[in-house]
This record gives sequence, C-alpha cells and structure tokens, in this order.
Amino acid sequence: MFHIVLYQPEIPPNTGNVIRLCANTGVSLHLVGPLGFSLDDRHLRRAGLDYRDLADVSRYANWDEWCARHGGARLWAFSTRGKRRYSEIAYRADDALLFGPETRGLPQSLLDELGAASILRLPMVANSRSLNLSNSVAVAVYEALRQLDFRGLA
Repeated sequence: MFHIVLYQPEIPPNTGNVIRLCANTGVSLHLVGPLGFSLDDRHLRRAGLDYRDLADVSRYANWDEWCARHGGARLWAFSTRGKRRYSEIAYRADDALLFGPETRGLPQSLLDELGAASILRLPMVANSRSLNLSNSVAVAVYEALRQLDFRGLA
C-alpha cells in the first residue's frame, strides 16, 4: 500500500494524527529526521492514542538514508509551490507521498531534485499560506485510495 513520508515533521500532534490515519488505512509511515520532537512526546501519544502499535512506522536519520532504502519508489511531493493538482495524477499502490515540515515546507533544493512534474498541490483560495499537515496528508491518502477503489478497506 501507499507510503507517507514526513520530512522533518515538527509538531507532535500532527504526526500523531498521521499515525492514526495510517493505522486505519493500512498506509505505511516514514519519518525522516531530524524530527522536531521525541517519539515519546506526550502530545504525540495523545494524538496517536493507542494507534502507534497498529501503524507501520519507520524512522530515518535523514533524507539520504530514506533515499538509500527507497530510492526506486515513485515519489510525489506535496507543496504550495506545486503547479499540478493532487487529483490530476493516477496513483499506484506503491507510491510514496512526501510532505514537508509544518513551518517551512519542503526545501527548494529537494523540490528541484524531484522536478516540477512530481510536485503536487492542494487547491486553496488565493493568498492562503497552507493547510494543516495532517489534513493535507488525509486529503492525499483518501484521493489515492479512492482511485484504487479503496482496496483493502471495508
């Protein structure tokens, strides 16, 4: 199933919400450091409730480590700087969906490395800064799942 990649997440409750989403959808979560919190953070535990043990969560020290282990994955980066709408592409079950840190988004150097065709955006009204990270992940995951007819979900 899909892979959610959180690049240097900063806010524990957002990551906790994504853990819960992954546990309930069968999507794998990849946390790329450095993280802005400890995985033992009480806010993370509270948001993730008892879902941490039900989710497939992997941790990586940095982007290079993630790439070394998953370099062949088809990767879609989500950014307010993207030109393509997230619903314009055909998702595949093994796709990796990449999201940046809450306060700054994905670095431009990483977006340049991926190329404009791999950068997706969620539509918003003009002059909006961004959506909440966990909400953005949920929107993307459910669009990808919808395209695959919610395979594996009841």
